[in-house]
Amino acid sequence: MSQSLQDKTIVVTGGFGVLGRTLGDLLLARGARVALLDRAELSGSLPEAAKLHAIGGVDLTSVDAAAEAFNRVVEHFGRIDGLVNVAGGFAWETLESGSLDTWDRMYQMNVRTAVVASQAALSHLAATGSGRIVNVGALAALKAGMGMGAYAASKAGVVRLTEALAEEVKDRGVTVNAVLPSIIDTPTNRADMPDADPGRWVSPTALASVIAFLLSDEAAAVTGACLPVSGRV
Repeated sequence: MSQSLQDKTIVVTGGFGVLGRTLGDLLLARGARVALLDRAELSGSLPEAAKLHAIGGVDLTSVDAAAEAFNRVVEHFGRIDGLVNVAGGFAWETLESGSLDTWDRMYQMNVRTAVVASQAALSHLAATGSGRIVNVGALAALKAGMGMGAYAASKAGVVRLTEALAEEVKDRGVTVNAVLPSIIDTPTNRADMPDADPGRWVSPTALASVIAFLLSDEAAAVTGACLPVSGRV
């Protein structure tokens, strides 16, 4: 197993959710130091590990709250080498019967959190000379279905953010990429789509492995990429 993440400090937003925790476990197994940030309060269900630092109650739509959280990570681990913007949310509603509030909420959850976290992390990432940002977008950013307008538009914003920021920091030793999963196999998605075949979806572990590659030294030449991770959907 590659050890290119050994002792690198990786911050994962949305860290208490299914993908965030799966990614955290994988990064720990590969020798990284992991900080999990989440809006939810910290529960007692996270395993204790010397290389794991969990911070709950972080509102990543707030510049001040994000700066405080990232400063706490630096105080704890001494540096930040990578950021994975997992935090986000989903909503399904048609334009005709839906609400503008949903569009605002999707922007706040999916785009603003990634922008605010990236701003908070950027100086720390640039200081390492080999910083990494990986954003979690969605395949719907490339082609939206019915009822997916607000969600898809916000995830398209994540794609454009990825491309623009990659250009902005490419001469500072920081790479910025995104993964675009189709449907992630989570308990919530199974409950919402009981007649679907989850074997065709993307497992959290498979998606975490792609993210780990983009965080690694081996991916140093990759930036501005938005990689579909579609499973068999």
